[in-house]
Amino acid sequence: MINQVILVGRLTRKPELRSTPDGRSVLNVILAVNRQFRNESGEKEADFVQCILWRKTAENLAQYCTKGSLIGITGRIQTRSYDNSDRKRVFVTEVIAEQVQFLDNKRKEMPERSLKKEEMRRDGREISRSESDRVLAGKSNKDAW
Repeated sequence: MINQVILVGRLTRKPELRSTPDGRSVLNVILAVNRQFRNESGEKEADFVQCILWRKTAENLAQYCTKGSLIGITGRIQTRSYDNSDRKRVFVTEVIAEQVQFLDNKRKEMPERSLKKEEMRRDGREISRSESDRVLAGKSNKDAW
């Protein structure tokens, strides 16, 4: 049998990490996943999928992501049911995340990098911003051409 789901979407709210009584980290998030087609009025609709993350995966997502963060989740679908306070049976379908990837481009959100003066000079002259990025990445000017 195969039970695998892959989702790419945005978090609908800031993640709030919780712990189980035995100390395991758990995180419940709702992922807004856009549909591939448009409705009658020309707008794209989204599905809101309940996802559960456990242990280190939950801790990392809570630390590095916020409302609106774009993430990819690979996991499995799980269903469960319970009786609510009105004694009616409620069925729940959720995704148990097994792997998460952060897909936002953090470069645009990060502050400008500051380099030491020694790193900013090459042959006695100040280097450009793009050239300094190549230096940080370990590539020389000739490697970039």
